[in-house]
Amino acid sequence: MHWASRRGLVSALLALVLAPSLLAAPASRPRMLLLDACRAGPAVVVVGERGSIFWTEDEAATWQRANVPTRATLTGVSFAPVPPPQPQLTGWAVGHDAVILGTTDGGRTWQRQFQGENLQDSFLDVIALDPRRAIAVGAYGLYVSTADGGRTWERRKIREEDSHLNRITVGPTGTLYLAGENGTLLRSADQGASWTGIRSPYEGSFYGIMPLDRRTLLAHGLRGHVFRSVDDGATWQKIDAPQPVLLAAGLQLRSNHLLLAGQARTLLVSRDYGKSFVATDRALPTGIAELIELADNRCLALGEAGATIIPLP
Repeated sequence: MHWASRRGLVSALLALVLAPSLLAAPASRPRMLLLDACRAGPAVVVVGERGSIFWTEDEAATWQRANVPTRATLTGVSFAPVPPPQPQLTGWAVGHDAVILGTTDGGRTWQRQFQGENLQDSFLDVIALDPRRAIAVGAYGLYVSTADGGRTWERRKIREEDSHLNRITVGPTGTLYLAGENGTLLRSADQGASWTGIRSPYEGSFYGIMPLDRRTLLAHGLRGHVFRSVDDGATWQKIDAPQPVLLAAGLQLRSNHLLLAGQARTLLVSRDYGKSFVATDRALPTGIAELIELADNRCLALGEAGATIIPLP
C-alpha cells in the first residue's frame, strides 16, 4: 500500500516483534508493523509483518488474529465486491517471498494459493475484482492475475520497463489504474486484459493514484509530489503539499474530504476536492502506510505502531 517500495518501508521502519498464532484468537490492538487494510462487509482486515492478519468487527474496539500459513511480511489485502446483502467473504493478501494467500470466509482463515519461484520477488498490492478475478502487482514489474478464484495464476509482463508497480486501484466506472516507479501511471478499461500508459507529469515514483470520480484523479508520491487531473489523466496540475515527504497513503472520505499521509508523521487534508492540501494537527505515532475510515468521525492509521485510531481532521 507504498513508500520507496513496501519492501523498502519494511526495512526502514523499526519492526516490533510479535509473531502471529496459527489459531484465530482474541488479540489486543495490533502493535506490529501493519501495511494495508480493507473492509470485508462490516469487518476491517489488516495485514503486516511476519504474516500478521487481524480483523475487527466493531470498528477497531476489539481484534481477532487470523489463521495464516506464512510468516512472510504481507503488504496488500483486498476483498471482492459483491451485491448486498451477500456477505463479502472472498479476498486475497499478498506480500514478500512472492506469496499470495486466499480466503473465502471473510479473512478468518487463509490458504496459500501462489508462491513465486524467486523468493526475492515481492508483491506490493492486490485488487479483487470479483470472487473469481484478482490482480496482484509488485517489485520489478511483477504482475499476476487469476480468473478462477485463485486456483491458477497467470504471470505476464505489462510493460517493457521493470519498474516497481506500487498501487492498483479501481474507479467508479470499473477502470483500473496503476501507479509505480519512474513516473509509471497506467490505465485499463478491460479489467486488466490490456494496459495503456497515462501521460505522467513527473518522472519520480508514485505510490498511489486515487480515482475521485469518473474524470478526476489524484496521484501522489515521493517528496510531497501531488498531481490532480480533471480529464482522466490527459492533463495534470501540480498541487503544492505543505511538507516535502513521501506520501504513501491516500483516502477519500465519505464527506469527500481527502487525506494524504506518509513519512515524518505527516497527515494532510483537502477540503476542496484535492485542489489544495494543508497540514493537520493530528498527533501520529509514526509514519503511515495506509488509512481507512471508521464510524463516528474516526480513521484507522496503519504503520510502524500498528493500528492507531485518530479523529478525522
